[in-house]
Amino acid sequence: MKPRTHSLIAGLCVVFLGALPPVSAQAQVVRCTDAATGKVTYTDGKCASGTTVREVEARKTPQEIQQEREEAAEALARKQQRLQAEATAAETESRRNAQRDQTAPAKTTDYARSPECARSRRNLDVVLSSVTGGGYEQNLRVEAAQRQVDLDCLGPQGYAEVEKSRPRSSSTTTPVVVVPPPYYPVRPTPVQPPAPTPAPKKFTQCNVFRCYDAQGNSYPR
Repeated sequence: MKPRTHSLIAGLCVVFLGALPPVSAQAQVVRCTDAATGKVTYTDGKCASGTTVREVEARKTPQEIQQEREEAAEALARKQQRLQAEATAAETESRRNAQRDQTAPAKTTDYARSPECARSRRNLDVVLSSVTGGGYEQNLRVEAAQRQVDLDCLGPQGYAEVEKSRPRSSSTTTPVVVVPPPYYPVRPTPVQPPAPTPAPKKFTQCNVFRCYDAQGNSYPR
């Protein structure tokens, strides 16, 4: 029988015994069943006429009744002591667990199995597959993707250690200064007007080889 059942029975006994009248010469519990309705009642006296009578508990002497009351009171006191002891033990265990949780080392995080690490590795693979040469911008992209993998897969502490041991390249120690070329405005080339067509020469005399104008200039024929 479970402890809860014992406690319930003990409580019922205390209530029942407390409801009894003062200790008398005799005590008896009788079960009365009405033949017409089937209703069941209990009494320490006599059943009404027309009912079936059955003795549930035999008559007891005053000494037996007093002994039962004392035993019920002792059982109730033991139950209270047990409940108090259980409450004290539970409180002690709770304090012990709280102290153990405070002194226990912090749970380490497995950064290498985190979703962030897997995502950074995939991004690095994509960057490496898109590299077609050794250009400056492509090298910067690869370096940035590798640093992100170190941070996500090693954690902040591991990333700091790697950064300490990482060789410093000229691209990280010396800032790159880009000097734009000087700007020269483009001036439109002026369009030269076409040369005027010279007027036809007026020759005054021509022979087989040459022609002569009015000013005396000669021209091959």
